Amino acid sequence: MTSSVPFIVRLVSSSVSIANRAGSVIRDILKKGELGIIDKSAAGSGKFDPQTEADRAAQRCIIGSLLVQFPSLRIVGEEEGIDANDLGDDLLVTSQDSSILDVKCPENLNNIKAEDVVVWVDPVDGTKEFTEGLLHHATVLIGVSYEGRPVAGVIHQPFFGHNSSSDLSKLGRTLWGINGLGAFGFKTKPIPDGRRIITTTRSHLTQDVTDAIAAMKPESVLKVGGSGYKVLLLLDGDADGYIFASPGTKMWDTCACQAILEAVGGKLTDICGNEVVYDFDAESYLNRLGVVAALREHDWYIEMIPDTVRDGLRKKQKL
Repeated sequence: MTSSVPFIVRLVSSSVSIANRAGSVIRDILKKGELGIIDKSAAGSGKFDPQTEADRAAQRCIIGSLLVQFPSLRIVGEEEGIDANDLGDDLLVTSQDSSILDVKCPENLNNIKAEDVVVWVDPVDGTKEFTEGLLHHATVLIGVSYEGRPVAGVIHQPFFGHNSSSDLSKLGRTLWGINGLGAFGFKTKPIPDGRRIITTTRSHLTQDVTDAIAAMKPESVLKVGGSGYKVLLLLDGDADGYIFASPGTKMWDTCACQAILEAVGGKLTDICGNEVVYDFDAESYLNRLGVVAALREHDWYIEMIPDTVRDGLRKKQKL
């Protein structure tokens, strides 16, 4: 009986099944060609922050399904004003991934209850790139925090394999991890010692970001969309550091990513090396001092951030 399985394992098992369904929903909406794009950015800001029907439907699927299975969960979703009760049978997921239910839960997470955690949801991370046809940049993120720290995460990449297959049913992959147990669904390639390939923003480049990366003298820089995809590049061994010396990412962008990175020995902090505190009651969910993430040598990346960038960002954020 699944009731004897620790809550955190059941939650991750459900989240994997739900993320897979959300990915299918996203692919179906793209196939229909009716993205229903709206701009969420403030009038006169000069920015373009798109939201699509894929974002809206995927969030209804994720949050609605989680609340059906775990009614006492506290959930923070990126998309505001989405009614999670507007859930047809095509979006409702009540199943769990049975293979995950058999894993041994880390002892320190054994007694966690639904009301103890916060779930952070980004239904389509990398929406802008998704609307531009850069499909592999899009990910579905479901992160779980406990006492302000990420403890579990799911990253689903709906269009993984789209360059080699036109069959939508064959696309996609799902990574998941629990801190203290490990992470699954990917294989990291051997990384040469001393290699410096950095991944950063494609659409929100600033002078601070440029200066921080230049100080590291990388052999190449991969500019891509979405925190989820950047962390996939780290996990797959295609990049060594994720550097974003600017506010912009939110906690729903980083919670799942950080949980999976930490489950395999990596690290994600702000550019000063401070831990991200995932606080449900925070005034803002903005990662105000940016992001530095790596599978190895995280401290080196922090040390290489110029003081002018670090101090300048603190001053801009009044920290």
